[in-house]
Amino acid sequence: MRNWIFNRYIILSALVVTCINAQFIKVDFTMDDRLLKNDDRQVLLPLKNEIERFFINTTWDEDWNDLGIELNVQIIFQGTATKNGKETFLAQVLFSTKTDQRFFDNSLQFYFNPGGSLYYDPVMFEPLPSFLSFYGNMILAGEIDTYQPNEGSKQYELARSIALRGSASNFSMGWSKRIQLTDDMSTNYGLRKARFAYYYGLELFEDGEIEESIKQFKKMIVGIDEVYDRMPREHYTLYFLKSHATEITQILQILRQTTMIEDLIELDPSNKDIYSKGLKDISP
Repeated sequence: MRNWIFNRYIILSALVVTCINAQFIKVDFTMDDRLLKNDDRQVLLPLKNEIERFFINTTWDEDWNDLGIELNVQIIFQGTATKNGKETFLAQVLFSTKTDQRFFDNSLQFYFNPGGSLYYDPVMFEPLPSFLSFYGNMILAGEIDTYQPNEGSKQYELARSIALRGSASNFSMGWSKRIQLTDDMSTNYGLRKARFAYYYGLELFEDGEIEESIKQFKKMIVGIDEVYDRMPREHYTLYFLKSHATEITQILQILRQTTMIEDLIELDPSNKDIYSKGLKDISP
């Protein structure tokens, strides 16, 4: 396992030559401000650069500094409202990675100073930076879990502490849901087990360690089964499976693991066609 983790760091280090010690190496930001007045749009002109800089320039964790995450952030503005004497923006936000993480939030409320800068501070609460910090840590937790089992727990706790401060602030909208999100994700041990086993199994498969890779894919199935027993249509597990269904099927085809493909058909009916085709294509 240590060699696998080390190898992944070598690969990631090669990818981040332009962003040394960066957890996030690229941020694709899009914004829909059609519902805002022109003056409000002008206020938000620096927002794109500020959010990109916030994620890329922040040192989120000294121990995990070469993760190389590519992040998509999409903000859809719904309007403005006055809160505590300040004009605030109301928005929905979608965060997603290039791999298998996706979070949608429909309750962002924040004020924005076009002459200021956004900074990461896990202790001091500010509506927008804390919101970004919350989801940054949630995504880091999921990513770190793919390197070592349940190693992202520290980031889940950081996200939860931010959410607790948010729920006690004057800008509490949406923060109770975010507390629940951290609890749901951190205690979804079946998904956490499945994600680690998948990535570890994939690495072993690529290195030609076939028997060990099969063991990990079996652990992945066990993890998914644990989620299924607790909540058959758990959203984040379904998204993980949707993101990797084709690749998982192709690998299990090569490994001739018909039983595992049959298990996936039962556990993940949304991708039944992909699994069934893979099963059919395994020559007798």
